[in-house]
Amino acid sequence: MEEEKFALLPLPASVYELATWKKATVQYDYHISVDKMYYSVPYEYIKHQIDVRVTRTIIEVFFKSFRIASHMRLHGKEGQFSTLPEHMPAHHKMYVDFNRDYFLEWAEGVGLHTLMMMKGILASYKVEKQALKSCLALTKLADQYSVERLESSCERALEYSPRPNVNSVKTILKTGQDKLQTAASNPAAKSETQVNTHSFIRGAAYYGRKEK
Repeated sequence: MEEEKFALLPLPASVYELATWKKATVQYDYHISVDKMYYSVPYEYIKHQIDVRVTRTIIEVFFKSFRIASHMRLHGKEGQFSTLPEHMPAHHKMYVDFNRDYFLEWAEGVGLHTLMMMKGILASYKVEKQALKSCLALTKLADQYSVERLESSCERALEYSPRPNVNSVKTILKTGQDKLQTAASNPAAKSETQVNTHSFIRGAAYYGRKEK
């Protein structure tokens, strides 16, 4: 007591937990996967290999022995995300407040078929964060092609399948199938389409004959 008490340190504030260490590579969405759960890392470390300290309650991420992220460990259903806003690139932070209600309201303003598509997307994912990512992708198609073409493409996608996805709509837009649907309902456009179907017929010159 007389010789050693002055040198003793206080006991740790928390009980010691056993930890395991893993290596991981930060993916392009600035998350790492640990036991099929996803944890964000500052986006500057994308494609870098990092060390992960895993305990029963905590996930800690280290780069060259320096801790760059810490999360409460997720439990339960696989595929959950723990994302900290400060880890996101500036152009991603604007989407933090985008939620289910926002996308449904946006889709309703576009049209009935876009709204049906949006509801289908939200219902098709077990993890809402993944569903919202697909919803955002659908809104981007409107920016790229126009809301009118998006509505037409969603209508056509719903005719093909009761549960279409964003890739289905994107394919329809890229190939112009939504325009074909419009042409089918327009007699003049339909007539023009029929004429164009014969444009590949080879003329006499192709076979080496001279026209008289």
